[in-house]
Amino acid sequence: MGRFNSYFMKDPLMQCLTPRLTTRSMATLTSLPPSNLLHPAPGLFVHAQGPVAPDVLTTIYRFPSMEPLYFTQYPSNHLHLPLRRDILHRAVIFEGDATRQGTASTKWRSDVHGSGRKIRPQKGGGRARLGDKKSPMLRGGGVAFGPHPRDFSTKLPRKIYDLAWRTALSYRYRRGELIIVADGAEIDMEEPRWIKKIMERNGWGNADGRSLIVTATKRPNLFQAIAGAGEDGRAKTEADVDVKDLLELGRIVIEKGALDGILKDHASDLNRTVPTAVRQ
Repeated sequence: MGRFNSYFMKDPLMQCLTPRLTTRSMATLTSLPPSNLLHPAPGLFVHAQGPVAPDVLTTIYRFPSMEPLYFTQYPSNHLHLPLRRDILHRAVIFEGDATRQGTASTKWRSDVHGSGRKIRPQKGGGRARLGDKKSPMLRGGGVAFGPHPRDFSTKLPRKIYDLAWRTALSYRYRRGELIIVADGAEIDMEEPRWIKKIMERNGWGNADGRSLIVTATKRPNLFQAIAGAGEDGRAKTEADVDVKDLLELGRIVIEKGALDGILKDHASDLNRTVPTAVRQ
């Protein structure tokens, strides 16, 4: 049990998706005093805008030397959102359901090739009643209640899914596990020993929880080298990564262009339009 708990606490995905076991006290309900402000006078209330959260500051590094190049800022609603385990859980389930093939198929008795003649008479033999040889009770017959091709995909509102993307990135940013590098992250040779040395020197390898490297486009040498060093991490393009990938490994090493593309593609809940006035 102790070994399971230690593994459970070290897994970043399980830490993020599992709710904390905290107790919450119930508040008592009180009745509000009567008010005559149901029809306030014009100009009585002033709509004060709440405090605007400041932008977050990030450092852009050069890959693979990790030399700091410059600073840049991102809006707080991109990389500094509060942790929402419920939204992350829904996004991971949504992606998992979409990857299920649903191609398992069996034959019912009407689909099995063979004659429909009754095997033996209904009565007089002292044995159980039996129909044709395609009965599910016989070997070679149909399968009763077997699987058939189906679609396992579920639905999730686009705004919730986009919020889950930015919540996962914010979770990594606040923990110091989001490392942004300049565009064009590539290595000179495609041998796995080169990427192993880079991982070991920067503390990204297997001993430190593995790493996910995200690039805007496929980098031939980098992808070929990390394919032979799978125990230290994975490399994916911006188009192939999903929310589960952002939560599964120890840290994310992402190109600035790939991060900007992800934030641009998953900002539908931020593009809110003010409704127009109703015509009289």
